[in-house]
Amino acid sequence: MINFLLYLGVNVGLLIVGLFLMELTTKNKEFTLIAKGNKASAYVLGGRLVGLGLVLYSTSAHSLNLMDLLIWGSIGIVAQIVVFYLAELLTPKFNITKAIDEDNQAVGIFLLLLSIAVGLLVAGCLTY
Repeated sequence: MINFLLYLGVNVGLLIVGLFLMELTTKNKEFTLIAKGNKASAYVLGGRLVGLGLVLYSTSAHSLNLMDLLIWGSIGIVAQIVVFYLAELLTPKFNITKAIDEDNQAVGIFLLLLSIAVGLLVAGCLTY
């Protein structure tokens, strides 16, 4: 029971830190936009939650100890942030930040699915 609670606490902490860092490092302020009813922003944030949750699931299932979980969970957070910037570079026909600010739901859904896909890939890579 103690190990369960420790792993759960570390994972919830990593999830909160991951969301905070994603909010801090991206130009969109999803929580503010969601409060204003911006659905595209809610899709983006939801995708980040699920993608990061997949990564943290994998790190929990395959880590040797809490330090291993912290290291690989942190790598998963960084990978999710890097992918957002890669998406900006790979979509020159539109500006992701502007599209989210304007509540372009198609872009929001694209980013939701991208975050989940990347989460799955990173989680799979962590199954050493």
